[in-house]
Amino acid sequence: MAFLSFHYSLFLLIITIFSSSKLANAANNTQNFHYFCDFNNRGNYTDNSIYHTNLKTLLSSLTSNTQINYGFYNFSNGQNTNKVYAIALCRGDVNNQTDCLSCLKGSSNNLTQLCPNQKEAIGWYEDEKCMLRYSDRSIFRFLETGPPYYAHNLANATDLSVFNETVRDLLDNLTQRASSGDSSLKYAADSARGPNDQTIYGLVQCTPDLSESDCSSCLVQSIARIPIDCCKDKIGGRVVRPSCNMRFETNFRFYDPTATPSPPPPVKSKTTTIIAIVVSVVAIMVLILIFIYLRARKRSKRLRIQEEEEEEEEDDDADEIEISESLQFKLDTIRYATNDFCDENELGQGGFGTVYRGTLPNGQEIGVKRLSKDSGQGDLEFKNEVVLLAKLQHRNLVRLLGFCIEGRERLLVYEFVYNKSLDYFIFDETKRACLKWERRFKIIAGIARGILYLHEDSRLRIIHRDLKASNILLDGEMNPKIADFGMARLFAVDQTQENTNRIVGTYGYMAPEYVMHGQFSVKSDVFSFGVLILEIISGHKNNDVRRGDTNEYLLSFVWRNWRDGSPTNIIDPTIINDSVNEVLRCIHIGLLCVQENANSRPTMTSVVLMLNSHSFSLSRPSEPAFYVGSGAVDFQDIMVQSSEHNSGQESINKVSIMEPYPR
Repeated sequence: MAFLSFHYSLFLLIITIFSSSKLANAANNTQNFHYFCDFNNRGNYTDNSIYHTNLKTLLSSLTSNTQINYGFYNFSNGQNTNKVYAIALCRGDVNNQTDCLSCLKGSSNNLTQLCPNQKEAIGWYEDEKCMLRYSDRSIFRFLETGPPYYAHNLANATDLSVFNETVRDLLDNLTQRASSGDSSLKYAADSARGPNDQTIYGLVQCTPDLSESDCSSCLVQSIARIPIDCCKDKIGGRVVRPSCNMRFETNFRFYDPTATPSPPPPVKSKTTTIIAIVVSVVAIMVLILIFIYLRARKRSKRLRIQEEEEEEEEDDDADEIEISESLQFKLDTIRYATNDFCDENELGQGGFGTVYRGTLPNGQEIGVKRLSKDSGQGDLEFKNEVVLLAKLQHRNLVRLLGFCIEGRERLLVYEFVYNKSLDYFIFDETKRACLKWERRFKIIAGIARGILYLHEDSRLRIIHRDLKASNILLDGEMNPKIADFGMARLFAVDQTQENTNRIVGTYGYMAPEYVMHGQFSVKSDVFSFGVLILEIISGHKNNDVRRGDTNEYLLSFVWRNWRDGSPTNIIDPTIINDSVNEVLRCIHIGLLCVQENANSRPTMTSVVLMLNSHSFSLSRPSEPAFYVGSGAVDFQDIMVQSSEHNSGQESINKVSIMEPYPR
């Protein structure tokens, strides 16, 4: 083991010695270049088109720019659909502007060579010395967590519990330091003493345009991948995303500890006395003029604000129109893709309409939701809501590709998800046997990240209101994707709660304060997520735990066994021997999420930390909502009596894709 570690460190040291010269020759090197082309299906441009010219001009301007502050650059070129946006970032320890520009020039050459005619592309050089991305959509100030790439050291660590805890603590500390950095720099690097007197080096960085919360969220998601699919039990690894990157290595300092970004040039002064005199004179003059200035400002302030708001609204309207036009499909295209909505392509039906499978002329598979024709929603409102949903971009959300409005037809076009929904697997005795604990935990963690994005990390705060197993779709790799935003509500950023006279959702997943009083908040989704966790672990539906001739409500069943010290009775027998401690911890988290008092439930930020860090202590859960001490319960009696708003088991909203709350 020591022999492998020594040779790996020697290899990395040799790379470091020659890294400066390689940066200078980056333009001719694609071997150590990681890249993705058209990862958001933005399409192609044609040679010598206006878009192509704008892209070449932009990249040329980037690589010749001498004003790249702190190694970060963002710019755009062009108008309307031919507008190109670019972001470039050099790592925080690349302090030489010449090296930074040389690396970016190489990235520019590589991307245009490796991603010919692609409107969107991103690339990183080995060791993440620099990153370059461009697109035909605005990417500045947007958190982008995908596509990521992972890499790890081949050597295994020793004293795993101590080693892993040291890595987590180091990266968590660096995350806090980097995310709280100002707008000019979000970078941190440091080391920590690991087991066997080893030194563990870590580095994290976000693009400086991110907010503190977005930067923290991006890095937290990256650190969470270490025990899953990045570098579990390895002495080194990295997770690299468009908006952030994270890396750690053992006994190899892969960054320059002496390099710090150049601060802004200081204001030159003569002597302290002269400054004091000048300041005093200026202060006196300001005091004389301030009264006149304030009165003039007060008169003009209202008019100026009004003009600025009108300009912003015009810009936003123009952007919305462009987005709306780019998302719109022709009805003939959808009819052809679905074979005119034939029965063989029907995937399922719901309160909002029927879902069909289709294939576009370019071969891309899609899911088409044909909304009910009795919707009372106007065309403009429908378009606005589609644009809103299209802005939600996360690997754990089903992606909306576009829409169609022609006559009375209203169609939503989604990415096609191959493995149906979670309930198709988890509630089938045969199929759930293939879901071992590692895969179930991956599904739980993915759902949590998707909800966290909706609540905290997207530009909009969205309450889903209908989280359930049938609304969690699974892709080809069994990654979960939250679907069906038909009942979602948009919240203002600082809003915490809302009331409604119309209860919509699915009984068994709805929080008690919502069912009984019409109150919903982010904690309503937390409750639904807690029910989902317990369903995934137990394999039981929330209203269908069989006890002889009676059915027991899942929360009663789980709480009774947890309270009586027999929690293994909760666990699906097919995973009873898999990582029992981790399964029990997830049951604990599920019980915290379904507590009757909404204020006692954790936020999704805390839930993600609980799932990904065993050092995060868990509080003692209280009795869950709808707990019935006797165990046996008529589920309908509990739920239906509490709701005067709907008589069916599932409330159905046929009016809108999303009910936006006014900001």
